[in-house]
Amino acid sequence: SGMGWGLLGVGLLLALYTLLRHGLRSAPRPRARPALRGRTAIVTGGSSGIGAATALELARCGARVIVATRNALRGEAAASRIRRETGNEEVRFMHLDLSSLRSVRAFASTFLRQEPHLHLLVNNAGVSAGGTTEDGFSLPFQVNHLGHFLLTQLLLERLRSSGPSRVVIVASSAHCAGRLRLESLGRPPPGLFSAFQDYCDSKLANVLHARELATREQDTQVTCYAVHPGFVNTELFRHAPLWLKPLLLPLAWLLFLDASEGAQVVLDCATQEGLEPLSGRYFTDSGPQQPWAPGRDDRLARALWEGSERLVGLGVATQGPSP
Repeated sequence: SGMGWGLLGVGLLLALYTLLRHGLRSAPRPRARPALRGRTAIVTGGSSGIGAATALELARCGARVIVATRNALRGEAAASRIRRETGNEEVRFMHLDLSSLRSVRAFASTFLRQEPHLHLLVNNAGVSAGGTTEDGFSLPFQVNHLGHFLLTQLLLERLRSSGPSRVVIVASSAHCAGRLRLESLGRPPPGLFSAFQDYCDSKLANVLHARELATREQDTQVTCYAVHPGFVNTELFRHAPLWLKPLLLPLAWLLFLDASEGAQVVLDCATQEGLEPLSGRYFTDSGPQQPWAPGRDDRLARALWEGSERLVGLGVATQGPSP
């Protein structure tokens, strides 16, 4: 009967799906993690996806974890869920909206007033949607790069005084399609696929930010790593155009990692001992990799740094008047 054929078809599809999903992806190897008692970590975008999985694991290792995210309800819920699951009471939510430079400054000053140490900053939050922020920059470029750039600079002294400390920047292999136009930095790129291009540009900025930060912090105990977590099935695609979702969702289910798998390489860079000589490098699940050519361009990295300082209003005051 038609019903029987339908059920058989569904059964076959499920079997094929299971085969593909487990055949195409190797099972993640469980990693031993060091004890982190006495260490303080900030995870941006820590209420869902890779951020939540990272925060959970850091708390499990005994760290004091600040879940820094925009939505207070979700942030508080995530922090209390992590406290419950790990038995670690030192997990708290703090409000941070990276699409507002004012909010980034408020977060940093509250954190510096309340927390004496910072050993680990995980710049994880990300968006793929187009749009413009209250500061007049493109949304993905500000949330994914500029907001994190400002946050890192405002917390850098505390990272130095708590050293050895680390900054982990969640980038993406999408940096391969990034093109930074320095004369229009922070403005959405032209063209049909503007939001997609913007996302790729912001991910290239992440790779270059890690590279330049490592160069500048060579003589301190602050190290920095850019990470491609793998293709992870997170809420990043919630802003994809409607016509694209039917194509993306089956793919995401089939091939993409889940958030806790994606968090593994982030956690490796955050906790693995002996990574200091690899500061500034780009990591994937297989360890340190060469980023695409623009991600290795030191001149571009320096120009991006100076442009970012200018856009967020840093660096100018410290130089004094020009002669």
